[in-house]
Amino acid sequence: MFINLMAAAGEAAPQNEFGFMEAMEQGGPIAWSILAVLVIMSVGSFYILITKLLEQNKVLGQYKKVRTQFWRANSLEEGATKLDKNSAWRQMVDDSVAAQASHGKMTDSMEAHDWMHGSLARSQDAIMSRLNGGLAFLATVGATAPFVGLLGTVIGIYRALINIGMAGSASIDKVAGPVGEALIMTAIGLLVAVPAVFAYNWLMSRNKRIAELLTGFSTDLLAYINSNGTVRPMTAASTKQAAKATTATTAKK
Repeated sequence: MFINLMAAAGEAAPQNEFGFMEAMEQGGPIAWSILAVLVIMSVGSFYILITKLLEQNKVLGQYKKVRTQFWRANSLEEGATKLDKNSAWRQMVDDSVAAQASHGKMTDSMEAHDWMHGSLARSQDAIMSRLNGGLAFLATVGATAPFVGLLGTVIGIYRALINIGMAGSASIDKVAGPVGEALIMTAIGLLVAVPAVFAYNWLMSRNKRIAELLTGFSTDLLAYINSNGTVRPMTAASTKQAAKATTATTAKK
């Protein structure tokens, strides 16, 4: 008898499901639209993170050839052939050679140093502009994604209050769906924004390192051109040779 009553009560009890899909279905087109915007932001952020990370790794990897092979060449033209085509370092070398040739055709009294410095600065700015491309999207996502999620939260709370007013009581089955939707939107907004902010800061720090390397390379090129190939930077090989020479001199003393 007791078992039958319990079974009947179980069958008569309402079955309320408060899952993610149920909450989104209750939210309607507005909730789905906000979710779609957040998904697009997240996918775009990870796409930019991956592509820019690969691009930065390529530039940093190509720098090894600059230190080990480029400065061993007898001329800039010969050194350029040792660098990868369409690389940032090859572009700076090609631009410096072109600027050097252009200055020889000038008839005014503009100093060669100023002309070369400006040409290399423009080349470096163009390279950094490409590397920084897309990072503004990460900054935008990091700044706006929480507010997009908050919009869904406000709408969810508003719908919960409407349901309470229509029902005349704050029963759990009237407010659980809208409130659950509101909390979900807040969480998704934060999950989209936090990785975008971390990615932006990380990529910007790596770009700063690349900019420092480009500035140093630009200075070395300018010194090489102005000294007609006499002044060269200390490469890894030359550093080792200098260390060996110093050790030998010390041993003789």
